[in-house]
Amino acid sequence: MTPAEFRHQHPELFFLDASEFLSLECFLRSLKVLMANETLRAIARAGEGNMNCTMRVTTSSRTLIVKQSRPWVEKYPQFSAPWDRALREREFYEIVATVPSLAGAMPRLLACEREARILVFEDLGTGGDYSGSYRGESFQTEEIDALAKFLSRLHRMFEQAGSHPALPNREMRTLNHAHIFEIPLNRDNGLDLDRLQPGLQSSAEGLRGDAAFCREVRRLGTEMYLVDGPCLLHGDFFPGSFVRTHGGPRVIDPEFCFFGRPEWDAGVFLAHLWLGGQPAALRDQWRRAYHAPTGFDDALMIQLAGVEIMRRLIGYAQLPLSSSLAARKSLLDLSHELVLRPSIALLAEP
Repeated sequence: MTPAEFRHQHPELFFLDASEFLSLECFLRSLKVLMANETLRAIARAGEGNMNCTMRVTTSSRTLIVKQSRPWVEKYPQFSAPWDRALREREFYEIVATVPSLAGAMPRLLACEREARILVFEDLGTGGDYSGSYRGESFQTEEIDALAKFLSRLHRMFEQAGSHPALPNREMRTLNHAHIFEIPLNRDNGLDLDRLQPGLQSSAEGLRGDAAFCREVRRLGTEMYLVDGPCLLHGDFFPGSFVRTHGGPRVIDPEFCFFGRPEWDAGVFLAHLWLGGQPAALRDQWRRAYHAPTGFDDALMIQLAGVEIMRRLIGYAQLPLSSSLAARKSLLDLSHELVLRPSIALLAEP
């Protein structure tokens, strides 16, 4: 579906567009987000997110983040996506709002317009995300500690959901499952890896041709990722979901959230430490700072880290990596090792 088709089919819904200044001001006023004398001054894209249309709105007194989910992936409109993902994200915010230490590590949700699938947040500033970690910038130890503390509390506070509503987020998990565990291993997935890095296609074929690797990745997808679990997960806990602030990292974009196995969030973060070439000491620090809930499986975490490395290198969800072909081949070899021979000892290897 194109934006023009969407607007034709849903003329009654507000459509977020940076060129429609006055209509956005009226819309925000209708949500009672703007104060009486507050007016809009500027609208611009906020970040390089894949999934949604996200704008930074400057008013006469502050800045806001306005985010709309649409029935497609914003960066890849050829892929349809669950339209209600903004509503699932709102449910996550409503759950964590009951724990001040978690809510304080995320932006405040100021408003939600259900029909248009629009969320309005406080703006955490222009410090940007942590994507520089893929280009030579290193995480600081206090940042690792803060992120581990957030994830530990998230996984422990809502274990078994208790009195909180379950959050299966089934449609988003189905989409993510395909892009993590299936599409990267399909030879006819339409992605020309050599355009990203000459020679990468050949390296990908090595993994795709390994029956044991493909079988184990697909097993993890069906037997772990698609199965409900005991803990509330962020779902996409990687450097693009963290914002730099003077008070340390803040966590955003929990639209892939669900109640599942905590090894997923922890493994994803580990994968991105490897993908960014972060020092082995930071991986060890992450392991020590993250306090896992009862029953946590280190080997499963290692395997899922391997899957995340694979899909970020040969799938559609590409990263701003500056690494050479040789470095990417080495990471694909690491992915193979992590998935098929998971060992906690691998965290200490350079």
